[in-house]
Amino acid sequence: MKNTNVSPTGDGAGLLGEVEGTLQGHRDGHGFLIPDDGSADVYLSSQETHTVMHGDRLRVRVTRFDKRGRPEGKVLEILERKKRPIIGRLLLESGVWLVAPEDRRMGQDILIPKNGIANATAGQVVAVELTEPPSLYSQPVGRVVEVLGEIDDPGMEIEIAVRKYDVPHRFSPDTLAQSAKLPEKLRAVDLKNRIDLRDVPLVTIDGEDARDFDDAVYCEPFKQGRGKKAFDGWRLLVAIADVSHYVKPGEPLDADAYERATSVYFPRRVIPMLPEKLSNGLCSLNPYEDRLSMVCDMLVSTDGTVTAYQFYPAVISSHARFTYTEVAAILGNTHGPEAAKRRELVPHLLHLHEVYRALLSERGRRGAVDFETTETQIVCDDNGRIEKIIPRTRNDAHRLIEEAMLAANTCSADFIQSNKHHALFRVHEGPTPEKRQTLQNYLRSLGIGMSISDDPSPREFQQLAEATKDRVDAAQIHQMLLRSMQQAIYTGTNSGHFGLAYPAYTHFTSPIRRYPDLLVHRVIKALLAGKKYTLDASKMNVPQAPKRPGRAAPPNPAEARNEAERWEVVGAHCSANERRADEASRDVEAWLKCRYMRDRLGEEFAGTVSAVTSFGLFVQLDALYVEGLVHITELGGEYYRFDEVRQELRGERTGIRYATGARVQVQVSRVDLDGRRIDFRLVRESDEVRPPSRGAAGKPAGKTPAKKRAPKTAVEALEEVRQTDRDVKQSRKAVVASLHPVKAAQQAAKRASAKAAKKTAAKPATRKRR
Repeated sequence: MKNTNVSPTGDGAGLLGEVEGTLQGHRDGHGFLIPDDGSADVYLSSQETHTVMHGDRLRVRVTRFDKRGRPEGKVLEILERKKRPIIGRLLLESGVWLVAPEDRRMGQDILIPKNGIANATAGQVVAVELTEPPSLYSQPVGRVVEVLGEIDDPGMEIEIAVRKYDVPHRFSPDTLAQSAKLPEKLRAVDLKNRIDLRDVPLVTIDGEDARDFDDAVYCEPFKQGRGKKAFDGWRLLVAIADVSHYVKPGEPLDADAYERATSVYFPRRVIPMLPEKLSNGLCSLNPYEDRLSMVCDMLVSTDGTVTAYQFYPAVISSHARFTYTEVAAILGNTHGPEAAKRRELVPHLLHLHEVYRALLSERGRRGAVDFETTETQIVCDDNGRIEKIIPRTRNDAHRLIEEAMLAANTCSADFIQSNKHHALFRVHEGPTPEKRQTLQNYLRSLGIGMSISDDPSPREFQQLAEATKDRVDAAQIHQMLLRSMQQAIYTGTNSGHFGLAYPAYTHFTSPIRRYPDLLVHRVIKALLAGKKYTLDASKMNVPQAPKRPGRAAPPNPAEARNEAERWEVVGAHCSANERRADEASRDVEAWLKCRYMRDRLGEEFAGTVSAVTSFGLFVQLDALYVEGLVHITELGGEYYRFDEVRQELRGERTGIRYATGARVQVQVSRVDLDGRRIDFRLVRESDEVRPPSRGAAGKPAGKTPAKKRAPKTAVEALEEVRQTDRDVKQSRKAVVASLHPVKAAQQAAKRASAKAAKKTAAKPATRKRR
C-alpha cells in the first residue's frame, strides 16, 4: 500500500507535514515558501498569501502534491514579519492614499491614512513602515517614514535599489567617528616590522573610472643556481593594500564592513564596503604616496609554474597609475607616444607581459575554462541617464593583471592549507548531474560530435569552447556551457575551483571591496606571527542565508558551535551578500535600459535570439546591447511547442523554428519601467529560422513554390498558416483520389449530399399561395 504521507520527491515534508521558511512572493499574487532545511519549495496560492507579504517567515502545512510531485501548502502561522521599510510610489486614487510597492513580490498596495503621508506628494517615491499587517479582509496599512523624491530625479533608481534589496548604504555614527580619527598619512609606528619596498617600481593598472587601487604589480627576470638546481624565470610581486592594519576585529569599522561584505557597483556610483577615507585614501595605492601592503612575492618559471612564494607586510609607493588602455598601447608599440611618456617603466611592463605569457601557457596546460564573452559598459550623461552602451573589450593588460591576481590567490590558498588553518575558500563546483544531462542533450541536438563525460573536467569544457568558437551560434553554446556550471561561493570547506582548475583557491587581492579577502589577510598575518586567527563571535549575529536551488541548506548561525561551523556561517553570509549586490546592480541597469528604450518606442532594430523559453524569445539588439522579450503571442497565429533540449520553439503546423542564435528584426512595442521589462514585436525573421522544406505534407511533388516574403503582421502570418492548411488538405485529397478512386467518389457524393441538406435547412420557410 502506498504511503501518502511521504513526499514524492523524497526531499521535503510529506503530506500534512509542517515546514518553516521564508516567503518569496510573486508579482502574480501567489508565492513560494523557501524552507529553512533546504528541502523543496512549497507553493502557496494567492488565497494563502493574502494575509502575508514577501519576506515574512512562516510555518506551512503541505496539503497536496501536484502532477510533478511539487508540494503545495497552507499557512499555519506567521513566525516573523519582515521589519524593513517598503519602497514604493505614493498615489492618490479616488481620495484614498496608497503606496504601490516597487518590489512587485510584495503583492499588495499599502493604504496610507491622511495623517500618515508626512510631507510627501502624489507620485513621489517614499519609504513606508507598516502599522497594520494585511489580514483576510483588509489591506496592509502603513505610514511614510522617508521621502526619497521624484521618480525622475537623477540617481533615484539607485536610491530605490539599495532599499529594495536591503543594501546597507549608511555607515553607523560609531564607524564614521572611528574613521575620522584615523591619521591622514602613515606614521613611524605603522612602518614597524615591515619590508621597505618604496624603491621598487610597483605600478597599478586599472580601468579609467577606477577610484580605489588595491593592487600593484612588479616583475623582473630572475636566475638562480646552476646545473639541475638552476632556476630561470621571473620574480613577480603582487602588493595588496593592507586593510587589516586599520580594520580590527570587534571595532565599528569591522562590524559595518562585515554587514556589507562587499562594495556594490552601480553606473556612476559605488556603495563602498569601507568609508571613503579608507577606500579612496589610506588603503588605496595612489601613485607617489607611501602605503601599507601585504606582498605575495613569487618565483615563476619559464613554463609558468609558481615554484616558490612568500608573504610579508611591506610599505610601498606606487610609481605610476596606469589604465588598461594605456598599457595595451605601450605593449603594442614600445616606441609610440604612450611609451615615450613612461619610458623608464616600459621595461618593467614588458617583463610583466612575459610572465603573463608564461602563466597563460600554464593555464592552457591546466585546462582552465576561459570563455570569451562580450561584456558591456554603460556610459551615462550628467543626469545619470544612459548615453550609450558600448562593448567592453578585454586586452592583454586586462589578462595580465588577471593572471597575476590568480597566481597570488592560489599562493594564499596553498599557504593556508599547508598550515592547516581555517579560512574562507572560493569554491566553484562542476555541473550537477541534472545540468550535465541537460548540456549533453543540448550538444547532441546541435549535432556537435563532442560531449562531456559523466565526471567532466574543466579541460573538456575548454575543448568544447575551442571547437565551437567559429560557429555562428558560438555565443549561445558558450552561454549554455556557463549555465551548466554552478555558482561560485565562499565556504570554509575547500573543494577546489572547477572553472579555474585549481585544487584550492581563495580571494586575497581585493580587501578594500570584499570582506573574505580581509579575513584571508588576517589569517595570513596570524600564521606569519606564529598565531591562530579566531573568528569574532559577533559575526554569528546574522540572519540565516537563503537556500539556493540545487544546494544544501546554509548553516544556521545560532547553531554554530565550533570554529569550522563558524567559518561556514561567515562564508554563507558573504556569498548571500555578494548575490544581493549583483541583484541590486542588475536591477539598476535594467531600469536605466528601460528608460533608455522608452525614447525608442516604435523603432525597428536587428537582433539575435539570446534565449528561448516556453513563453517567448529573448532578443538582444545588435546596435544597443539591450535585451527584450518577444512574447509567444507575437509570433503569429500558430501553436508553438518549447523544445527544452534544443532550446527552441517549433510551430506545430508550419514547422517554423526559433532557436538561440537566430537573426530577427524587431520593433520596440512596450516598455514597463516598474516591471523592468522591454517588449518587442517580431517584424521580420531571417530565412534561417524558417523550415527548409515542408516534406511529404507540403506542396505536391514537382512544383517548386515561389519564395514568399516573410509575414510582417500577426494577421498575415495567420492567413499564411490557413492557406498552408488548405494546400495540405487539397494535396492529401488528390493522393487519396488517385489511390482509391471508388472510395474517393463515395466520399465526394457524401459531401455533396451533406452540403445540399445544409443548404435546404438554411433556406427560410415561405407561405404557399392559395
